[in-house]
Amino acid sequence: MKILVQKFGGTSVENAEKMRRAAKRAIEAAKKGFGVVIVASARGQQTDVLVADAYELNPNPPKREMDQLLSTGEIQSVSLLAMALDSMGYKAISFTGAQIRMLTDSVHTKARIKSIDAERIHKQLNEGKIVVVAGFQGIDENENITTLGRGGSDTTAVALAAALGAKECEIYTDVDGVYTSDPRIFKKAVKLDQISYDEMLEMASLGAGVMHPRAVEFGKKYDVTIHVRSSSEQVDGTLIIHEVPQMEGLLVSGATIQKDLAKIGLLGIENVPGNAAKVFAHLAKHKVVVNDIIQTEVNPDKANLSFMINVSDLESAKQAIEEIKNEVNFENIFIREDIAEVSVVGVGMRTHYGVAEKMFGALADAKVNIDSITTSEIRISCAVDKDQAEKALEAVCMAFELDRPAKLRNKNS
Repeated sequence: MKILVQKFGGTSVENAEKMRRAAKRAIEAAKKGFGVVIVASARGQQTDVLVADAYELNPNPPKREMDQLLSTGEIQSVSLLAMALDSMGYKAISFTGAQIRMLTDSVHTKARIKSIDAERIHKQLNEGKIVVVAGFQGIDENENITTLGRGGSDTTAVALAAALGAKECEIYTDVDGVYTSDPRIFKKAVKLDQISYDEMLEMASLGAGVMHPRAVEFGKKYDVTIHVRSSSEQVDGTLIIHEVPQMEGLLVSGATIQKDLAKIGLLGIENVPGNAAKVFAHLAKHKVVVNDIIQTEVNPDKANLSFMINVSDLESAKQAIEEIKNEVNFENIFIREDIAEVSVVGVGMRTHYGVAEKMFGALADAKVNIDSITTSEIRISCAVDKDQAEKALEAVCMAFELDRPAKLRNKNS
């Protein structure tokens, strides 16, 4: 049986009308001969409501209990979707993450998937049912409910597609695909017909909210094509796939902006082997995700070490640094919360030169000062003042012609 996984986000199931629309999408696929598995998020703002309820009672709620609470949002969605499908004449059954044995580690609110028992789903598909699975949640070895953190339903859907041997996973959302940049900021952004896993991974990790990086990682690892589509319009979206030759003809596929960042700098840290390892091991212990690390030598005895984190991890990072400061002996610490990052991404950077020159020139012309620069094989990122971030994004988008469809762009842009 050919299997298709369809994921519907919170805005795609927020009311009865949208629930029925999602159910119709599943029925259309079933009529084409697919075994259909739906993954659903909590409806609308339901998760935010549950979080508010928790903090009203406890300003520091236990993470285990938060997972127990937040998992109920997705359970509501899948039960209602199964009822909608039943009313439309199709057999359906809903499952929680625990019921399909989506086994995770025990890191509450940020759990990672370890394995999925696909047997129960296959059994229901073979009986002709549409299977509806709660996204965002799993269960650990001690039978505790866990949640996967931001973008968890995307991750659930692609992981299920991999476990079930599905060749494609459709991600239905309130946008109709992946754009060259955030169209809410850069109004002239255009939709991409396709993008590589590597490019999407970079863009997702740099603030493109349409897909979560972990979901893309599963797609790349298990060769699952991801199709980002509109839940309200019957149009083709964007395929996330392995690279194809024509992708290398473009220097840049997209540009991103990330504003929810903080920068921490440790000044005058002792320049001895192992100090950096101690710092980042301690940050990892506190579950702080770090990126864009820069170390510069001040003199043979001292160095400056800086790194970027999500602002939501700032308090945990401060605590980690406070606990280790006497071990690594730095002279001073500075923290910036008025910072953002603008990035350009493209597999064409691997085989072409001039991207850095064009990007820095565009920012200079826009009178945007660069705080720091980091790169990967297919990405260049510049930290800038937060109040200049949108101007910076506009400048680099125009420099690389991201207001034009890929086939119309100059190959040097």
